[in-house]
Amino acid sequence: MRRISAQYVITNDRPVLRRAVVSAEDDGTITGIMENDGLLTEKQSVEFYNGIIIPGFVNCHCHLELSHLKGEIPEGAGLPEFIMNIRNRRDRNEGDPAVMKKAVMQMADEGIVLCGDICNNASAFSTKENSNIAWHSFIEVFGIDPARAEKRIAEAGQTAEEAGKYGFSYSVTPHSLYSVSLPLLRLLKEYTSENRVTSVHFMESESEKQFLRDNTGSLKESYERSGLLTDDIMTPAGHAEGILDEITLSGNLILVHNTFTDAATVKKVLQRKNTWWCLCPGSNLYVEGRMPPVDMLISEGCELVLGTDSLASNKNLSILSEMKLISEYFPAVRLEEMIRWATLNGARALDKENIFGKIASGMKPGLLLLENADLLNMKLLPETTVKRLL
Repeated sequence: MRRISAQYVITNDRPVLRRAVVSAEDDGTITGIMENDGLLTEKQSVEFYNGIIIPGFVNCHCHLELSHLKGEIPEGAGLPEFIMNIRNRRDRNEGDPAVMKKAVMQMADEGIVLCGDICNNASAFSTKENSNIAWHSFIEVFGIDPARAEKRIAEAGQTAEEAGKYGFSYSVTPHSLYSVSLPLLRLLKEYTSENRVTSVHFMESESEKQFLRDNTGSLKESYERSGLLTDDIMTPAGHAEGILDEITLSGNLILVHNTFTDAATVKKVLQRKNTWWCLCPGSNLYVEGRMPPVDMLISEGCELVLGTDSLASNKNLSILSEMKLISEYFPAVRLEEMIRWATLNGARALDKENIFGKIASGMKPGLLLLENADLLNMKLLPETTVKRLL
């Protein structure tokens, strides 16, 4: 049994507590919280830290299998060029267990306890099986050629079968509206009719919007250069229409990136219940040199979560780093609110809120300590770090 306290404790279950004591079993299960009205007397059995205790981080969007591409793809080239580079380089050392293990260790050191991981194959499964992070694996489907739709479904089914053998939580999911033909989207909608969680890359670039609007632009040119474009282009007419008409209504939906989304689209998409909007600021800056419209998403009442994307499009796999970027570009966002996005909201989006995201009796959320923060104003600083306590 451990009894742990700090200057502040953010539970996501009650108001911010001052010098409360969190009790936990050695396996991390929370057994109780003792509020002290800020008056903590010295007791030998209490570990006290000068910082903020929070639940473990939830990374709602990662591509572990792309870890070998760290530093390989130029920054700021835009989404079409980024996709070209991924296609041309991903086969080099893909599935290297040593590289993926290092990435998982980094995530664990950065306080990530639960991760939604995109899988185009089974290469990362053995690495995830032997980690101290919980996973939901998104078996991702691509395919712009309508004639290959049934083949793509069959391939996803094989990867899903492998995930099942490992006992993983998983769901089959489309990559995006611009990379999946309408026939494949419609097959997927039927195939995923009982999904508990679905993840879709959404409004990542201006070129994506142009491609859906009239099948022109740099994304189309990227497909042509790759030899992937057929004469018969079949895509949804727009983003809101694609989400509402072509994606399963079952369970939660996580829309990832949202860098170029707009209020009109958001208002339409919010007709769908249980929709979560995933921010990956480090990746957005790396690929497009642009932050998502966080203030607009907040004002429209969107439920936000955080992700890191992959080491192909980010310099590290740190949710704290993503929070620092949000603080830098949107200083009005309160720390308590960001912590909720990074913990409880993420657990809810991944359908794991019965274990993660909240410091409460019976939960096993992990405990983190934010150190070197501005405790007077409750703000992150460039030098703020995270330490895993449980």
